[in-house]
Amino acid sequence: MRIYISRWFQRFARKEGIADAVLLEGVARAEKGQIDADLGGGVIKQRIARPGQGRSKGYRTIILFRRGAKAFFVYGFAKSHRANISDDEKEQFKEAAKHVLALTEKQLAELLTRGDFVEVKSE
Repeated sequence: MRIYISRWFQRFARKEGIADAVLLEGVARAEKGQIDADLGGGVIKQRIARPGQGRSKGYRTIILFRRGAKAFFVYGFAKSHRANISDDEKEQFKEAAKHVLALTEKQLAELLTRGDFVEVKSE
């Protein structure tokens, strides 16, 4: 399983102090079928813990997800700042998933080189 974060999500995670290990744990749960919300079209919503707290008071993340292959963290928000994403946003994420999950290795390498995505490495 390869895990990536978008440029936007990288800034969000850094600002909120979200460690790569927390992201890896969120994807590991999804791989086991423990998905908080399947939004359809390769888009899932997964809760991740706030540093020093649990998942319930933590963050909601939007992941473009294909089991056993790739996961792309593209959006996140604190539950205390926002209740949920809108229906329009959900449709936009589904459209993005069609394209992102279909990327070839060459196309993905180009996006990584440009800095649009960063691969999260397990330690």
